[in-house]
Amino acid sequence: MGAMQVKYSYLDQQFAEVEPYFEDLRRLVKSGEFTLGPFVEEFERKFARYLGVKHAIGTNCGTDALILSLKAVGVKPGDEVITVPNSFIATAGAVVAVGAKPVFVDCDERYQIDVNKLESAITPRTRAIVPVHWAGCPADIEAIMSIADRNGIPVVEDACAAVGAKVNGRSVGTFGKANAFSMHPLKPLNVWGDGGIVVTDDDEMAAFLRLYHNHGLRDRDHVDFWGVNNRLQPVQAIVASRLLDGIEDSLEARIRNARRLDAGLSDLSRFIRAPRRPQGYREVYQIYLAGAANRDQLLNDLVARGIEAKVHYPIPIHLQKAAAGLGYKPGDFPVCERQAQEIITLPAHQHVTAEQIDYIASSIRAFYEAS
Repeated sequence: MGAMQVKYSYLDQQFAEVEPYFEDLRRLVKSGEFTLGPFVEEFERKFARYLGVKHAIGTNCGTDALILSLKAVGVKPGDEVITVPNSFIATAGAVVAVGAKPVFVDCDERYQIDVNKLESAITPRTRAIVPVHWAGCPADIEAIMSIADRNGIPVVEDACAAVGAKVNGRSVGTFGKANAFSMHPLKPLNVWGDGGIVVTDDDEMAAFLRLYHNHGLRDRDHVDFWGVNNRLQPVQAIVASRLLDGIEDSLEARIRNARRLDAGLSDLSRFIRAPRRPQGYREVYQIYLAGAANRDQLLNDLVARGIEAKVHYPIPIHLQKAAAGLGYKPGDFPVCERQAQEIITLPAHQHVTAEQIDYIASSIRAFYEAS
């Protein structure tokens, strides 16, 4: 098979036909509804229906959705919040932003929080548990909820990468008390910039969030409590609303590509291994992760062959300079630290073709055969 380019970013392909979006935006311009308003409300209702929840509140970004969710469940300065050290920095950063302390639990071989180590991390100061559905693949949320309920601790799901993922037919981001999604350009549901969503089935919590993310304004003249400006922009709501109409086709394409890549790499398990895919889990593969021997050399070889592979992430959160004050050290989370040396991200998004998937697999095979 000859060399070909396999791009990591697909945005130019996804938005090659922009006129339908411009037609929607012309309606927005004509209306003058440039903050909150009917376009945001329409998207929020549509997203809530898609997930099967009562309330969806749009936010400026996924990080802010996490911050608002933590505030909604009552996390305050000095509290502890349990999460994982192998996520994007925003997960722990949101905990710090509300004045709380991230308490990390090592991950398992699926790159998700290790539920067998979760309960031992709970202390009298634990105010929330934030599992991350990392890479668009569900954590063991049913077991997490059982532990959390037994200990009377609310769960905030970081579902930022996982729109459309499910466990036994139920959407992730609907198990916890308040849950966060991102619409960053490279998330499964994406927009033309930043965007986020908090979802909840709790009416009182939703009422708080709607006030808090709009300065605490009950109406134009009455402020019920101190809030912030953390609103989803109508421009992004319009883009997200149109994309949500076709999200299932995009997700199914990602799933097909991931399965094809799993199959193409299956006989190379001595060198490269995808995580276990549990029965009853719908994984949506915001990114396709695998653990690889000689990762750095493989990465360079794939890039040289035109395959835009990446690493998410080479340095765990607990070993970042920003986290020095938390008191962690190398060796505290051995699974996460090992995976950081092995993990590789391969392009398998909805715009990658079957031929390109086969080219990725054959290129990896060629690398290890030559090693």
